Amino acid sequence: MERLEEQIAHLIRALEDMSDTVARQDAEIAVLTRRVEMLMRREAERESDAGGSVTLGNEPPPHY
Repeated sequence: MERLEEQIAHLIRALEDMSDTVARQDAEIAVLTRRVEMLMRREAERESDAGGSVTLGNEPPPHY
C-alpha cells in the first residue's frame, strides 16, 4: 500500500510539473502569435507604402 501511495505521489508531481509547463508554453505561444501578427501587419504596410516595387540583385533603381 505504501508503495502505491509513493507512486501516486510521484505521478501527481509529474502531472503538476507538466501542467505548469503547458501553461507556460501557452503564454509563450500567445506572445509569439501577437508578435508574428504585428510583424505581418508592419510588412504589409511597408509593402503598400513602397507601391509593391522591389529592387532585386544588381538591378538598377528606377531613377536611372
